[in-house]
Amino acid sequence: MHAGFTEAISLFVKVETQGEIDELWQRLTADGGEPGRCGWLKDRYGLSWQIVPSVLDSLFGSTDRRRAQQAVDAMMTMDKLDIAALQAAYDR
Repeated sequence: MHAGFTEAISLFVKVETQGEIDELWQRLTADGGEPGRCGWLKDRYGLSWQIVPSVLDSLFGSTDRRRAQQAVDAMMTMDKLDIAALQAAYDR
C-alpha cells in the first residue's frame, strides 16, 4: 500500500423488489452499520454496499432524458432507494 492511499472494498447488489431492498438495508446497517446516500451503506465491518433496484436500468436509460433526469434527481435525495418514489418521479 502506498502512503496516502487506503484500500477499500465496495459491493454492488442489484435487486428486483422493495422488499429485497428493505431486508438487505436492515440487515447490513444492523449492529453498527451506517446508511449512506443514493443506496449506499456501510456494514458493521466497514464494507461499502450499494443496494440498487434493477428498475434503475430502464428509468435512467430511458430515451426520454427529461424523465430519466427526474428519476436521477429523486435518487439524489434518498438514502435507501424507494422504487415507488423513483417511478413516481419518472412519471411526473
